[in-house]
Order: sequence, then C-alpha cells, then structure tokens
Amino acid sequence: MKVTASILPFLTLASASCLRGTSLLPRSADGTVDINHYNYTNTGGPLNWYGLDKDNTACATGKHQSPIVIETDDIDYANSNSVHFHVPSAVEAKFENLGSGLEVVLTNGTLVTKAGSYKLAQFHFHTPSEHRINDEYYPMETHFVFENSAGAIAVIGFVFELSQFGYSTPLFDSVFAHIDDIAAPGTYTKTGHLDFSALTAHLNTHGIYQYEGSLTTPPCSESVVWYLSTEPLPLNVQSYNAVKHVLKFNARYTQNALGQDNLLEVAAKELN
Repeated sequence: MKVTASILPFLTLASASCLRGTSLLPRSADGTVDINHYNYTNTGGPLNWYGLDKDNTACATGKHQSPIVIETDDIDYANSNSVHFHVPSAVEAKFENLGSGLEVVLTNGTLVTKAGSYKLAQFHFHTPSEHRINDEYYPMETHFVFENSAGAIAVIGFVFELSQFGYSTPLFDSVFAHIDDIAAPGTYTKTGHLDFSALTAHLNTHGIYQYEGSLTTPPCSESVVWYLSTEPLPLNVQSYNAVKHVLKFNARYTQNALGQDNLLEVAAKELN
C-alpha cells in the first residue's frame, strides 16, 4: 500500500546502523523485569491459557473475544472526530521484554471518546499482526492500551506494512533503536526521545474501525473497546527484522465472529 503524501513529511529513512545505537556492540540492559507465565507456543500458548490459570475463563468461554477478522463491509467505523488520541512527547520511556512480548511503559497519554476519558497505560507489539483485514494479515501490530478510572479498557491499534521506500514512522525508530539491549526475556532498557505527532496525524487522517471485544492476552477480559486505523503504518525492513528476531511469534489466533461460541468450546464439542 502506498504511503499517502500527507504523511511523508512525518517519516524518516532509518538506516540499519540506528538499530544498534552509536556503539558497534549493544550495551547491556538497564535492569530486569518479571516475565509473563504464558506464551504463544505449545502448552503455554492460547489453546491452554485457561489451563495455566483458571482466572482466564474468558479465554476459553468468552463470546466476544479478540482479535477478529475485520470485514471492511461489515465492521463499524468510528464517527469523524469522535476519537481524540493525545500522547505528549517524552524524553524516554521504559522498554521491556516480558517474554511474551515487548512493551513500552508510558502513562502520560489520554484517549477521549463518547464513552469518556482514558489514561494510557502502555503500548506493545505483536508479530505477525493479530487482527486480519479482509483475511489479510500484516507483519506487525501495535496496541496502545488505555484505562479509565472505573477500570474499563480501550485500545488504539495500528497494523504495519513493510515500506517500499525504506520509511518508518519516527516514533518507532526511537523505540526500536536499542532493541538488541533487551534480546533476553526479563530485561528492560530505555527508549530514545518519543514523538507521537506523526502517529496522531496518521490516526486523524484515516478511517478507524471500531468494535467491542476483549484483551488478546490473559485474562482475555471482555468489554474492551477497539479502535483500529484503517491505514497501515510504514515500517522499514531493517527495523522489522530486528524486532522479529527478538519478539519472534506472539499473535493470538483470530477468534470466532463476535457473539458466536468460543472456538475452544466448538472444538471441545467436536472432540466429544
């Protein structure tokens, strides 16, 4: 998909060297964090998330689970100017390898919708994309997770497409610049300066899919409002390969149509 002219000014060409910082050798991680007990393969994966923890009931029995296959002719779209996404620039942020995924901890952003106001908790990444659009998957997806004072959750999501011209949104160049520092699960480092202006412009100049689903990670809680940009973000190949090398595979399989039986329950009935 071609990058629109209105977004090009916000994009920069990233070189392979920026993925390693200024040193020839990756610097050590800044510290350690606890890793998640679930993952995406074998008995630690989505088919057994309920088996890992009985509090994950929704993962096995919920009927409004995410991710889904978005059919552009059937999905709802957010009304124009009804989604207000604002994240101020940050000097740096904590960038963690939780074993199950890569997460940036940042709490100075807000999301305002018709349902109210939410505060940013973190944003993280999945390879490949979790949502599919008209059954097409994308190389990567990022989720900005917001929560309000009552504990309700809303997520702003973007899928990525590899750029034909080597462009990336500058925000993600800053995030991924020291990814080699957290190649080991359970480590964290700090990002460079984070500027969200290009990302905000991207969201504001394209359509937004909207639906009510769930978290895509345990405990798979439902009543999560999803807003996904209709236009993929550009990502250069060097950044993608560096992220994929560390993140590997961490995408939950797409769920049944909203309101229909959970696919795990369907499979269990077939086995019995």
